[in-house]
Amino acid sequence: MDGTRSARHRWQALATLCVTMFMAMLDNVIVTIALPRIGRDLDAGISGLQWVAEGYSLVYAALLLTGGALGDRYGRTRVYRLGLALFTLGSAAAALAGGIGALVAARMLQGVGAALLTPGSLAILRHVFTDERERARAIGLWSGVSALGLSVGPVLGGPMVDAFGWASVFWINVPIGLLALVAAHRLLPVVAPRERRVDLPGLALSAAGLGALVYGLIEGPGRGWTDARVLACGAAALVLLALFVLVELRVAEPMLDLRMFGDRVLSGALLSGLMVSFGMFGALFFLPLMLQGVMRWAPTDAGYAGLPLSGVIVFAAPLSGRLTGRHGPRTPLVLGIALCAAGLGGLSLYSGQAHYWSYAWTLVLLGFGMGLTFTPVSIAVLRRVAPERTGMASATINTLRELGGVLGIAVLGAVLTDRLTGALTETLQRRGLPVDGVPHAVSALTGHAGAGTAAAPAPVSAAVDASFVDALHLALRCGSAALAATAVLVALLLRPAPTAAPAESAVPQPA
Repeated sequence: MDGTRSARHRWQALATLCVTMFMAMLDNVIVTIALPRIGRDLDAGISGLQWVAEGYSLVYAALLLTGGALGDRYGRTRVYRLGLALFTLGSAAAALAGGIGALVAARMLQGVGAALLTPGSLAILRHVFTDERERARAIGLWSGVSALGLSVGPVLGGPMVDAFGWASVFWINVPIGLLALVAAHRLLPVVAPRERRVDLPGLALSAAGLGALVYGLIEGPGRGWTDARVLACGAAALVLLALFVLVELRVAEPMLDLRMFGDRVLSGALLSGLMVSFGMFGALFFLPLMLQGVMRWAPTDAGYAGLPLSGVIVFAAPLSGRLTGRHGPRTPLVLGIALCAAGLGGLSLYSGQAHYWSYAWTLVLLGFGMGLTFTPVSIAVLRRVAPERTGMASATINTLRELGGVLGIAVLGAVLTDRLTGALTETLQRRGLPVDGVPHAVSALTGHAGAGTAAAPAPVSAAVDASFVDALHLALRCGSAALAATAVLVALLLRPAPTAAPAESAVPQPA
């Protein structure tokens, strides 16, 4: 009976961790579907809406390493609970916000909470599940729920906004967060803090450097990469992160152990997390723009389009945990990245008039690829780092994933915008139509408000739509190529080390 109760307690603890990670990941994307309604109700422009969407990502990415370090120092469960409380409070403040400034501030408070609870989630999971095989299954479920949170945001957000208004995407977190806080106090073990000094220079430099980097990447596509503010952010990030590396190499107890990156297995796993987010965030960000802006789908219908991707993730992530537990991370990682590359490449073959069910197979591939990659990254890192470094390692995984997503949107967005501008200008000139409205048309299709071009004259609207699809195809192919190259590199990094024959001198000699 005690064994059964103990097993039930472990899986209840896992359910608590999964629910909170689902909320943290969901808030990365669910608000995007509510932006047009927020802009109308709060009288906000494109710039304000951009910060509603990305203020969360900025703070989350900048403070993840800090959250991991604080959890190691003051106790992972304690910092996890604090993060969950702040996230819930930020959600309530966002739902009650009466202006765009208050909403952005509440989103940033959500980001602080998510940055504190995310690293502790994986660290606590390792403490709860001590059996290697059982832990792999648990991480599979935990990773699947995390990936599902990223993919299911539009599916949930569209109907909620249509039925209950934009505040509902924040209100839903409040009762779930309160219940999770009660469950966290009852079910999660207290993980003792490490006796270590707080690396204050490292905390300050990492937060400032990552914040400047993410801010520059967010602002670059809209302002232009040669804008003075974007260039200043890039220069500041370069200097601050270089100083951070120098500090971490010198201090006795660094908040980020840079020796991790000398381990080829760890490097391969971390690279996988970065690049899958790079390709997938870019695709998942721009595909709804095509569905709503070019194909004129309603937000709810565009959200439902992601159901095949979300459903396959639920199946693939636990399967990946079992595969990794038996065969190691190499096979599921390489296969998952290759499937993501094939899915993005396949999606680039279809025009804006294609029937949904003709390209739904590409979404299945993308979901299967995402589901296969999330779990082995976490398992590989947990196997290669000491238990006391779990919080730091988990923070590193999630920081790189978040940076990968921001990079994907920025880089693939720059490719898309450049191709769209050039192709649209050329098409309009060839047809003898005015080109002075090109910047506005590009902004309408790639801006966060998700505006379409249906109100434009028919020839102009058709030219804009065709140019956008052409530009999207190029961005998808660039993402596919990057992922294909990553699959090859990860296969090389994670290849089994050759077993050397024992030297003669190593053989014991008779006395």
